[in-house]
Amino acid sequence: MHDVLPLQPDRDPWLHAARWRALEAAFRDICRIYGYREIRTPVMESTELFTRSIGDGTDIVAKEMFTFTDRGGRSMTLRPEGTAPVVRALLEHGLIAEASTLKVYYIATIYRYEHGQRGRYREHQQTGVEVIGAQDSAVDAEVISLAIEFFRRVGILDAELKLNSVGCPACRPEHLKALLAFAEPRLDAMSPDNQRRFRENPLRMLDSKDPRDHAALADAPKLLDHLCTECSLHFERLRSHLSALGIRYTLDPLLVRGFDYYTKTAFESISPQLGAQNVIGGGGRYDGLVESCGGKPTPGIGFGIGTERCLIVLDQLNRALEVDDETPSVFVAAVGPEASARAVRLVHALRRQGIATETDYLGRSLKAQMRAASRLNARWVAIMGDDEMARGVATLKDMQSGEQCEVAIDQLEKSAASALPPQPPS
Repeated sequence: MHDVLPLQPDRDPWLHAARWRALEAAFRDICRIYGYREIRTPVMESTELFTRSIGDGTDIVAKEMFTFTDRGGRSMTLRPEGTAPVVRALLEHGLIAEASTLKVYYIATIYRYEHGQRGRYREHQQTGVEVIGAQDSAVDAEVISLAIEFFRRVGILDAELKLNSVGCPACRPEHLKALLAFAEPRLDAMSPDNQRRFRENPLRMLDSKDPRDHAALADAPKLLDHLCTECSLHFERLRSHLSALGIRYTLDPLLVRGFDYYTKTAFESISPQLGAQNVIGGGGRYDGLVESCGGKPTPGIGFGIGTERCLIVLDQLNRALEVDDETPSVFVAAVGPEASARAVRLVHALRRQGIATETDYLGRSLKAQMRAASRLNARWVAIMGDDEMARGVATLKDMQSGEQCEVAIDQLEKSAASALPPQPPS
């Protein structure tokens, strides 16, 4: 867990709040262009929602959820992923209708009890999208292209797309049978976790990050070789759409993602800048999730992108996001009781006109206030002392050119735009 700070820290510049806002603003804008609307869900849900949707045999449910019993005796869990809460909310409010497609996006805090390391945090921020109601592979291509466009927009140009199909309930049994036969004689070479997965949820063996399991399962039977006709056609059409869009990808037959609800399409985006924790986003299709949450059979697809990981990658690439200008346009420097009292009114008037304005509340000398204005990179300083108050004016200093002029305080309060000298073109 970490703090996101109002000023850029020297050690971890990516923890500057302005960078987070810039990344989120870029994501919101991309979603707007693609026709997605925002949804927000509670940070905690009934534990049953996640055990039913993610799957009892997954590492997330078995080892990584923050679960507790509330005062009413109900088992509650801090949100470990974004999709199931979105589906629950849409169902609960009657927004999933037959013969319609619903496209939403979210920016949410996610909680996982993981081993903390760079890029892997027990509390992290995630942006994501979900499309409910469409099973056409063109929708899969749209979702993937949205993620790729977001990476391009913020400057993550080295992201590599990995793609697979995890089939459906009709074609998985044959693959599972072949996988079990392949894995059983190799169990002794696998990690204890994968030995457990072999007994409880064999497909999850392919999701292991342990090098021992990678070596043992390198030549394991591939899901792509066991797809039914429907899944095979869906995947072929998706690949055709991606090629038509100029989106490059690498087939990864071991890619299954960490959730039991995935069907057909599964994908991840990785960046070499992150080392072992190289996944910056991923998602897939979940055509059975709505039904498992109590709705009618309804197709769906979505993805999640890690905010922290994106910001760390941008740091590694030395790419700067275009952040909001947080510098004040005007700093009001007042000296003396009368000037300080009038400064309160002037600052309020300038802010009501939409002009970013700062002032001093510490009763410092004019010299100290000028230094403060300089540190804040204020463009103008409105100086008010006894002499100015006697004549009803403020001395306006251009902090870039050093030039000064006098402006009536009343005029600044009524229409600062007409009172401020024109700025030279940059």
